[in-house]
Amino acid sequence: MTNVLVVYKKNFESIHDESLSQLKFILEEMKSSHQLRVEMRARERVRRADFIGRDLVIVLGGDGTLTSISHNIDENTPVMGVNSHPLDSDKDGSVGFYMDSTLDTFADDFLAALSGKAIVNNLPRLRAIIDSTSGNRYTTDPAMNELLIANTHQYAPSKYHLRRGEKNTKQQSSGLIFSTWLGQGAWFSHSLDLKTLKDLMSGIDENDVDSNYFVLARDLSHKQREDERWAWVDWTNEPTQILSDMHRGYVVPDGWDEVHFNRGASITVDLNAPKLRLLTFRQPMKDRLNQSRQR
Repeated sequence: MTNVLVVYKKNFESIHDESLSQLKFILEEMKSSHQLRVEMRARERVRRADFIGRDLVIVLGGDGTLTSISHNIDENTPVMGVNSHPLDSDKDGSVGFYMDSTLDTFADDFLAALSGKAIVNNLPRLRAIIDSTSGNRYTTDPAMNELLIANTHQYAPSKYHLRRGEKNTKQQSSGLIFSTWLGQGAWFSHSLDLKTLKDLMSGIDENDVDSNYFVLARDLSHKQREDERWAWVDWTNEPTQILSDMHRGYVVPDGWDEVHFNRGASITVDLNAPKLRLLTFRQPMKDRLNQSRQR
């Protein structure tokens, strides 16, 4: 018996309801011939316990649906994304970068996943470890795309000491963005001018994409950008350490849960979170990213 969990986007838009009905019908047709045990959960009601013991997790929706629940999925459980409203069929639809399947291809893709013929992408994820002044330690949920570290009041500067390897400096910016290689299109690449982005990308060895991550200090002074390029924008495999000089700040993984910290807290960011075992069916995610960048 194959134990399958379906997590779906539920926002009362007819397009997503219709996609869910189609998916249910396809799975119902396959139940008896493939010995399936299928459970359905709305994204808003899913809990970590729902993911325990699953042979496959199917996420129906867009990238936001996947990133909002992916922290519940351990690194050994395969997950496949099904775009419930593809941009190709509707200009108001979802890009679905991580969602390689659609309702048109789902039946074949699902069989490929069951038979072990899908492409397995073990995606690195970011994490932040927060050490408070009272001695408590907290590790954030893993981030597929990016982590934001900033002052909770966006109108106030984010003040902190920054260390990476042997280098250290004091900064005042509007916050730090950390991005995985695959997550660059979510926020990071849109935060840089095209020339800086092109120069940065030209120096990257794609053999490092599973071990390195991007760092960007937003709205940093022009002088510090010139004097300390590493502290403005970087591609690195070293942990980044931040000592907060903010009265109150937060870490936000993938734009979801906020984890707050106070002045004096120490935050360490690295790429050592559990990976995500994402299945694709036509090309690996690295090729999918290259294709999207050429458009």
